[in-house]
Amino acid sequence: MIRTILGSVREYKAATFQTIFLAAIEAVFEIVIPFWMSYLIDRSIEAGDMRQVAIFGGLLLLFAALQCATGVGSAYRGSYASAGFSANLREDMFARVQTFSFANIDKFSTSSIVTRLTTDITYVRNAYNMMIRMAVRSPMMMIFAVIMAFSIDREISAIFFWALPILAVALGIIIFFSYPIFGKIFTNYDNLNNVVQEDVRGIRVVKSFNQEAFEIKKFNLVSAVIRRLYTLAECIIALNGPVMQISMYTCMMLISWFGAEAIIASGNDAAVGLTTGSLTALFTYAIQILMSMMMLSMVFVMILISSAPVKRIYEILTEESTIAAPAEPVMQVKDGEVRFEHVSFHYRDESDKDVLSDINLTFPSGSTVGILGATGSSKSSLVQLIPRLYDVTDGRVLVGGVDVRDYDLDVLRGEVAMVLQKNELFSGTIADNLRWGNEHATDEEIRHVAHLACADEFIDQMPEGYDTHIEQGGSNVSGGQKQRLCIARALLKQPKILILDDSTSAVDTRTDALIQQGLREYIPRPPRSSSLSAFPRWLTPIRSSCSTTVAWKPAAPTRNFSPAARSIAMCTNLSRKGDWKNEPETRPDAFAQNPQKFRQKYPETAAQLFWRLQSAARSCRRLRADQRHRFCSKLAFSAHPHRRLHHPAHRRC
Repeated sequence: MIRTILGSVREYKAATFQTIFLAAIEAVFEIVIPFWMSYLIDRSIEAGDMRQVAIFGGLLLLFAALQCATGVGSAYRGSYASAGFSANLREDMFARVQTFSFANIDKFSTSSIVTRLTTDITYVRNAYNMMIRMAVRSPMMMIFAVIMAFSIDREISAIFFWALPILAVALGIIIFFSYPIFGKIFTNYDNLNNVVQEDVRGIRVVKSFNQEAFEIKKFNLVSAVIRRLYTLAECIIALNGPVMQISMYTCMMLISWFGAEAIIASGNDAAVGLTTGSLTALFTYAIQILMSMMMLSMVFVMILISSAPVKRIYEILTEESTIAAPAEPVMQVKDGEVRFEHVSFHYRDESDKDVLSDINLTFPSGSTVGILGATGSSKSSLVQLIPRLYDVTDGRVLVGGVDVRDYDLDVLRGEVAMVLQKNELFSGTIADNLRWGNEHATDEEIRHVAHLACADEFIDQMPEGYDTHIEQGGSNVSGGQKQRLCIARALLKQPKILILDDSTSAVDTRTDALIQQGLREYIPRPPRSSSLSAFPRWLTPIRSSCSTTVAWKPAAPTRNFSPAARSIAMCTNLSRKGDWKNEPETRPDAFAQNPQKFRQKYPETAAQLFWRLQSAARSCRRLRADQRHRFCSKLAFSAHPHRRLHHPAHRRC
C-alpha cells in the first residue's frame, strides 16, 4: 500500500532526498552547538581568556547560522516535495477515476470521491511533509543527543532510560484509542460533502418547497457528529502533551539534583568529574532528547490521522475497471448494425436477479429503431451495453458484426453517441460544450448541428451567441435547452450509432417534430449508420420517425396471461387477463415486429384502425375506457402518422 502511494512522488524524489539530507545536517549542527558551548564555558569563560571567548563564540554563531540555513532549506524543499507529491497523487486518483466503468463508479459515491481528492490528500500531504523532515531529524537528534549525554556522564544520563518506556506506553495507549475514531471522522466527511452537494445541486427544489430549515438541520446534524468525533480524538491526542511535559520536567529536576551533587563532588574540575559547562550541555541534550521524543510522538499522531486517508486513497488507486481492454483490439467499426445474442445483465455480482434476461435483438445498419417500454423496464440498461458502459453478464453484444469487448474502447465509443434524458453540460462556452463532439469542428459545422437540434432558436437570442458562458451543470439554461445542446453535441460527433434515451422529454411537440426532421436529414446515412431511441410507454411524435418499434416488456414478466394480454402489458404496464377478438396480426407486438407488413395488410385509415384495436382491447377488463382510448389512438396514430384520427379519444390524448 505504501509503495503504491509513494509511487506518486516521481519527479519530486530529488527534492525529497534534499529535504532528508538538509534535515540531517540541521540535526548535526543542533547537536554540536551544546558541546561547543560547554567548551566555551569551561575553557574560555572560566579561564577568563577573552581571545578564546571570541573564537569559540564566533564559531558558535557560525554553527547557529548554518543550522538556521539548513533548517530553512529543509523546510522549503520539504514543502515543495510534499506539495508536488500531493498534486501527483491527486492527478493519479483523478486519472484512475476516469478509467472507471459505470460499475466502478456505482461502488463509490460522488461525495466520497470528492472527499478523497481534497480532504484526504491534504492530510496525506501534511503527513508526508512531517515524515521527510521530523521523522529524519528527530531520531537523529535523539540518538546523537543520547550519545553525547552518555559521553558527559553515564550515571546521570541513565535517567532517560526511565522516561522512554513511560512515553512509549503512553503513546501506544493514545494510538489505540484514537485510531478508530479517525476512520469514523472521514466517513462522516463523505456524508457532509454529500449533504452539501445535494443541497447546492437541488437548491431550486429546496427553495420551491421552502425546506431551507430542514436542509440546515440536516447539515448541522452531520456537522455535529464530526465535531463530537474530532473533539473526542483531539482530547485523547492532547494527553500526549502533558505526558511529555511531565517526563521532561521530571528529567530536568533529576538532572539538576544529581548534576549539582556531581559538580560539588568534583569541585568543578573537568579532570575529576562534572563541570558547569558539562552540566549546561547535559541540560541542553536532555531538552533535545525530550523534544525529539515529542516531535516523534507528533509524527506518530500525524501518521495515525493520515492512515485512514491513505487506505481510502489506496482503494481508488488500486480499483480496477470492470471494463478491460482487449490485448489486440479491433480498431475500426464496420457499420452501425447492432445485435444482441442471448444477453443477460445485472448490475452487481452478488445480485441474483437479472435486469435483462436472454435478450435477442437485431437492429440493421441504417435503421431507425424506437424502443418502447414502461419506466423501470431497463431500456437505458439495454442501450448502455452498446458503447460498453457496462459489460454483459451473459451473451454478447455485437456492433458491426464484432463483439464490443473486442473493440478498442476509444474507437467503439468514438462511433457511438448517446444523448441521455439528463445529460450534463460543463463550465465553458456553448461552442466549447458542442466541441465535445468534435474538437476540430468549424464554426459553420457547429451552427449547422445547432440548427438541426433547434438550439439556434435560443442561442441566437443570447447577447454573446455561441460564446455565451454555461455555468456548472448548465444551471443557466432550461432543461429543454440543455437537451437540445446535448443533441447538437452528439450530431457533431457524426457517429455510426446514435442513441437517444428519452432525450426530448423536456421539449415541446413542435420542437420535437423539428428535431426529428433534422435527424432524418442528417443521420442516419444508410447503410452505415443506425439510430436507436428509448421512450416511455406512451407514444410521442418522435416515434413516428422510427422505421421499427420494439415494445419493451418490463424486467418482471407478466404471468398466466394470454399472448394478447401480455402484448398490451408491454405498452400499458397493465396485468389483467384478456383475449383479442381479432386475428393475431392485429396485436401490438405484431405491429412492433413488422410494421410494414402490418400496414400493407391493414391499409385502413387511422380511425378505422383505432376501432379495430379498441374492439380487441375491450376484453382486457383492467383497462379503463380512457386507457383504451389513449392506447389504441396513439398506436393507430403511430401506424398512420400522416392520417388524421377523427375521434374524440384522439383529442383527449
